[in-house]
Amino acid sequence: MPTSGGTAPGLADPASAGQLGGHLDGVAVRSRWERPRHLLAWSAAAAVLFACYLRLSGTVPVNSDGASIALQASDMLHGNLLLHGWWLSDVSFFTTELPQYALLELAFGLHPGVVHVAGAMTYTLVVLLAALLAKGKARGAAGTGRALIAAGIMLAPQLGGGAFILLLSPDHVGSTVPVLAAFLILDRAPRRWYVPVSVAALLAAGLLADRVVLVTGVLPLGVVWWARTYLGAARQRRPRGPQWYQLSLGAAALASAAAAWLAQVALHAAGGYQLARLGRLSTLPVSQIPGVLYADAQAVLLLFGGDFLAQPTGLLTGMALVHLAGAALAGWAVWTGARRWLREPDLITATLVAAVFINVVAYLVLIHNGVIFGAREIVAVLPFSAVLAGRLLGARLARPRPRSLALLLLACYLACLGYAVAQPPVPAADQQLADWLAARHLRSGLAAYWQASRTTLASGGRIQVSPVCATKNRFSVEKWESKASWYDPRIQDARFLILGQATCNYATAAQARSAFGHPAGTYQVGPYTVLVWPRNLLSLVR
Repeated sequence: MPTSGGTAPGLADPASAGQLGGHLDGVAVRSRWERPRHLLAWSAAAAVLFACYLRLSGTVPVNSDGASIALQASDMLHGNLLLHGWWLSDVSFFTTELPQYALLELAFGLHPGVVHVAGAMTYTLVVLLAALLAKGKARGAAGTGRALIAAGIMLAPQLGGGAFILLLSPDHVGSTVPVLAAFLILDRAPRRWYVPVSVAALLAAGLLADRVVLVTGVLPLGVVWWARTYLGAARQRRPRGPQWYQLSLGAAALASAAAAWLAQVALHAAGGYQLARLGRLSTLPVSQIPGVLYADAQAVLLLFGGDFLAQPTGLLTGMALVHLAGAALAGWAVWTGARRWLREPDLITATLVAAVFINVVAYLVLIHNGVIFGAREIVAVLPFSAVLAGRLLGARLARPRPRSLALLLLACYLACLGYAVAQPPVPAADQQLADWLAARHLRSGLAAYWQASRTTLASGGRIQVSPVCATKNRFSVEKWESKASWYDPRIQDARFLILGQATCNYATAAQARSAFGHPAGTYQVGPYTVLVWPRNLLSLVR
């Protein structure tokens, strides 16, 4: 009812309205500046992280894996977009790192630094995407804390093996980028028709580049969709048809696999690159299980920067032990998510938990390499578990005492990163060899895989060193990250052979003489022996 002398219902007092208007104006001003301020903060973080990771990447030398990708990208820049005539490894990187390398080479040219720049760019992007995904829809201090937890766990890769896996050659790190981007869209975008379409496109692109996306993105999303649709209905004991959005996510997972397969078939039909077959599955002898499990555990520690087992005593051991706290937080988050997985309301959390378990189980069951650098096969576990730590442990770590400990740990990680950045860079691998060959006008030759492409890259592509595999009395074509035209005697005139560590075995001078005859000259260049003949050796390579 209206009251005497009062205002009409729904209208505020003039003085109150003025105060409210001023408050709303303040909110509007803050909202107007909030987004540019956040964008500036994220851009500054990206620039600082990239500079640090570029420096850290330079502490490990480029090998032939990264060099081969650089040479493939160079070939694409020269018109061979489908990589006709190339024999690749079991991973193509066709829609992930290869375009990145091509753009970098277009800007900076062909040299080993491209591999370092690309590695630093990729890991910076992975860290930022993980931080954004960990932040989720939380705002203010809560969102910042969640992002810092995820980024902090990934902040300081371990010197040596950690930098080699995370910051150098394409080795499944870049394959997490489209998966994280797809999960970020699922987390942030409204439930619209274009969301499953975008997710399917990103997963298909990642799967075309690297089949590991099957266990890091496609299967986890499919498993979560199935669990939510069917197990949820069974527990409620009443029929429940899946909503269109959940059904579309399951369809997106299936569609991404189908699209990647069709694209690969089309590339093959068009004369594109050839992928190596995946290794055959084999059972592991019982006697080897303890050694393999030990190496697998060490590989996980290496991912989180906590591999203290391979470090000399002293500062490096202390740095590794500090990183065990981050690994513990990640493990705690994964365990927390797994315990409530079936009743987890958050789609992204449930999918990340499934992704970690599927990736680890596939690694343990299918891959028995028993070496620490097998960590590259489960590299997605690092960002996924870091995101889970931010999303699931952020509220607990925001309490006063845990927050103080978390900030202290972050300061220690920053100190570890600073120490790593202060280390001197190493020279490009085989640069001395490339310079020696160029000075003697030796433009084409042969070597084992681990010397071939990186020597070619060190020369800026001016010298073509083709990989070969040594057998008892001959040398054969190495159909792994190589190109058929490299072995055509009508195109290449290979006059030298570099003896060093071989992919198939260790070649000797006696094997070289048996296959090619006595050389006209034998030279020692650093750790390598270079044999030179007056004729084209490719006519004798099979």
